[in-house]
Amino acid sequence: MKPPNFPRLSPYICTTCRRNTPSFTRNLTTTATTNNPTPPPPTAFARLPSRRLISLTGPDSTRFLQGAITANIAPTPSSTSTSHISGFYTAFLNSAGRVMYDVFVYPFAEPGAEDGGWLIEVDAREVEGLAKHVRRYKLRSKFTVRVLEEGERGVWGAWDEDKRAPGMGRRLILPGDQRPEVDGEEVGEDVYRVRRYLRGVPEGQGELVYTSALPQESNVDYMGGVDYRKGCYVGQELTIRTHHRGVVRKRILPVMLYGIDEPMPTSLVYDPEKEYGVGRIPRDTGIAPWQKRGRHAGKFLSGVGNVGLGLCRLAMMTDVRVGGEAGGYEEGDEFKMEWQVEGLDPEKLKVKAFVPSWHLRE
Repeated sequence: MKPPNFPRLSPYICTTCRRNTPSFTRNLTTTATTNNPTPPPPTAFARLPSRRLISLTGPDSTRFLQGAITANIAPTPSSTSTSHISGFYTAFLNSAGRVMYDVFVYPFAEPGAEDGGWLIEVDAREVEGLAKHVRRYKLRSKFTVRVLEEGERGVWGAWDEDKRAPGMGRRLILPGDQRPEVDGEEVGEDVYRVRRYLRGVPEGQGELVYTSALPQESNVDYMGGVDYRKGCYVGQELTIRTHHRGVVRKRILPVMLYGIDEPMPTSLVYDPEKEYGVGRIPRDTGIAPWQKRGRHAGKFLSGVGNVGLGLCRLAMMTDVRVGGEAGGYEEGDEFKMEWQVEGLDPEKLKVKAFVPSWHLRE
């Protein structure tokens, strides 16, 4: 059951190393024992402590959000009702059209309050930053900004439909330590994280690089977070221009890691027995062609075990046509990542990108 004022979302459209003597590069292989999470079960739910909540309550809260996020709250300027009666996914952009915060927004009313408002769910590491951002730009608007205490409300993910990717799940906002009354076993957030990676769903500023990526590069548009028919909002100009040009050269994709002596995978499969030392890979480590020369094909964002997310150049790493034209990718092309942690030998892995079935082909 869901509590009053917290509606659920409606459905959306990983070490052991051996030395490579000639190059002194560690060729990462697998181990029999890992600390990787188990594969996601078909039906489950998980508490998400990596997410926190901010409440915006007061008569001007809706008007403020309408001008600050990429989704459209009100269907028309003259409408007195909202087009969102349940939670929805969206993003805050900066004036240059780059993603600052990806968020979920839920209708909300403080107990006893006359005016309604909204809950904003955001990366827990960025909750104070977003609250400060809202306060800075509220000016004389009449609404109150409050960061909810960690034990006040809990954010849960349950396997079902999600307004980001088919089968991803749904969000539940519950009071305190209340558990969801849903089918399935309770699992840890790390299992939910694997599920996200397998579906190519980024979340939080650890994966949507703060003020760097365009919403389209971060798949915010594919995940239902951008309304291109909406009126003015912060960062709209570049977002609309990119949309009408119809050319997005990079996107966040699920990637699979494999050793330099292993065959290239043909399908995206999470194997908890494989451990490649993903925790040592610095974020934004470049992805480059294995043998061909040329510029970097992408950047590694995050991962666990043998799967993760990368910001990939579509024309180089996939068969997606960018701007209607084929790129330089050829079937069988392989890609690598190389990095070095201070005090350790250089390390190297191969990486393959996969285009989720729910992506719209360019």
